[in-house]
Amino acid sequence: MDECVPCATPMEQNLKLRQADGDLFANGKLYHSIVSSLIYLTHTRHDISYVVQIVSQLMSSPRTTHWSVVQRILRYLHGSPEVVLWIPAGGEPMLKAYADADYTGCLDARRSTSGWCVKVGSSFISWRCKKQDQVSKSSTEVEYRSMSDVASGV
Repeated sequence: MDECVPCATPMEQNLKLRQADGDLFANGKLYHSIVSSLIYLTHTRHDISYVVQIVSQLMSSPRTTHWSVVQRILRYLHGSPEVVLWIPAGGEPMLKAYADADYTGCLDARRSTSGWCVKVGSSFISWRCKKQDQVSKSSTEVEYRSMSDVASGV
């Protein structure tokens, strides 16, 4: 990975992965090991939370297309070592919360994904990206669930 070409984003825009896309990846243990390390890394690199959440759902039978997404995440990390969780001293202690969701983002389960973050001043103090527990009937319902999650701190 030392000589890889860095990329600007951890995932291609509008990419939708399915459980059965592509051929089975030959080295499942490598896939599991790297994705597990990426899950741990999301504690300080919140910019990869969404894409790591996606590839971690595909660990039961990793495919070559899933592996290419993991490689892209690694290329992104290689090219952006300066992006870290930073908590500055001082500043205005204003609490802000943001929430967003995609409607039926998971093509296999037809469930939506919620993402939210909470900041104090300019520092992130909590964030989450998770597939919703229930299938929603509308995009409005998906957004309300996401707002409810951030308000309750789930």
